[in-house]
Amino acid sequence: MQVKPYDEKTIHLLNQKAVTIRKHIIEMLYLAASGHPGGSLSAVDALVALYFHHMNHDPKNPKNPDRDHFILSKGHAAPALYAILAECGYFSVNELKRLRQINCMLQGHPVCYQTPGVEASTGSLGHGLSFGVGVALAGRLDKKPYNVYVMIGDGESDEGQIWEAAASAAHYKLDHITALLDRNFLQIDGNTEDVLRLESVRDRWSSFGWHVLEVDGHDIKQILDALHEANTHSKQPSLIILNTVKGKGVSFMENNVDFHGVPPNEMEYKLAMKEFEIIEKNLEAHPVV
Repeated sequence: MQVKPYDEKTIHLLNQKAVTIRKHIIEMLYLAASGHPGGSLSAVDALVALYFHHMNHDPKNPKNPDRDHFILSKGHAAPALYAILAECGYFSVNELKRLRQINCMLQGHPVCYQTPGVEASTGSLGHGLSFGVGVALAGRLDKKPYNVYVMIGDGESDEGQIWEAAASAAHYKLDHITALLDRNFLQIDGNTEDVLRLESVRDRWSSFGWHVLEVDGHDIKQILDALHEANTHSKQPSLIILNTVKGKGVSFMENNVDFHGVPPNEMEYKLAMKEFEIIEKNLEAHPVV
């Protein structure tokens, strides 16, 4: 894969885009009065790095057989993916305001035959990585140059199928698949380590034969560097542990499990949007030229 260079200006623009995506998420969920803010907000920076800089994809040719593939295994974070796809140009940004409405293309979990740019229907947790392994195997058989990226949740990692897929990817030495673990330490029932201990994440995945990287999941430069290293590593699949904050960007949602699947009310919506305005102004006040 050809390396796409970046500089501080690129990182600055990507950080600005991340704020835009987070604003979309909060507005979508407020208007729908339904959905999952916490895990959507924590996933934003990695998705921005992927879609707006790293991945080979084209909204004007979404079925290009040589395109990179992204699968959102933690399907409840669909608002983040929808906002990304809209900002990329797969469909109108105005469509975001119809989230979860009847006959809208944007349902509570991704539907591949209904939403442009969605590669897999997900939401039943644990399935996405297996799907990604299949796509990676197909690419090898067809001699295609694409990479496969799968975002999984840490709570989702309680599912046994995650580990079946992890074993398969390592067995077949699928070095063109990268899993991104949204490690925010919270799932619907509380802290992941109280529900079913996951640590040491690095040791577990390493023991399954994966090349493991670990970064600050809100530092776009670190994410881009890790994605590049994953793509250049051979004979092993790669896992990037994204150390994130659930509800990132909204002070009262951060590390608050109550916002796993509860949308903001009117007061919370207005407060969140004010916080985003402050972040935007700070970024605008310190441009990189």
